[in-house]
Amino acid sequence: MPHRIIDLYQRHAAAFDAARRNSFPERTWLERFERMLPPRAELLDLGCGGGEPVARFLVDHGHQVTGVDTSMTLINLARTRFARHTWIEADIMRFGGDSGAYDGILAWCSLFHLEVERQEKLIRRMGVWLRKGGVALFNTGPAHGTAIGIFAGEELYHASLSQNEYRAVLAESGLTVVNHVSEDASCGGFTVWLVGKM
Repeated sequence: MPHRIIDLYQRHAAAFDAARRNSFPERTWLERFERMLPPRAELLDLGCGGGEPVARFLVDHGHQVTGVDTSMTLINLARTRFARHTWIEADIMRFGGDSGAYDGILAWCSLFHLEVERQEKLIRRMGVWLRKGGVALFNTGPAHGTAIGIFAGEELYHASLSQNEYRAVLAESGLTVVNHVSEDASCGGFTVWLVGKM
């Protein structure tokens, strides 16, 4: 099931982009994230889609965004919208970031499409890619397990660790929980993590 995610987002890229342009439940969390950034921050957006609405918010605040997504259709939309920023077509697990390259990292609605073992690996990499003082924002499910959602009439895989397991891998990665809400009703019911490399 997880291997079908890439194909699903590519085939339904236009529908996904349209849905995201009309929905911004994470705005309050993104504002919290942005307030912790230095001016003109270097940011990495893992699973950036077409850049709406997350990258647009960050670009509008004067930051430089590098976005990574597996869908060439969505990456091309982001390149068209934000030509002065960097957009990379790649599996986020194959992206090779440099140590200490970023002031901030986002994995919004992307991390939980990975199997839990791959999530742990990616969180550890995020700890490496962040500069000291950097911050990361991502969302998960509320408990250990898998869930199958539906998008465009097709099954969509999600997986999560337990909250204690996330805390453990974050600590191992040198990341400290700054703010965390489980099933945040003000954010579409997402479980949200704002973490920092102190």
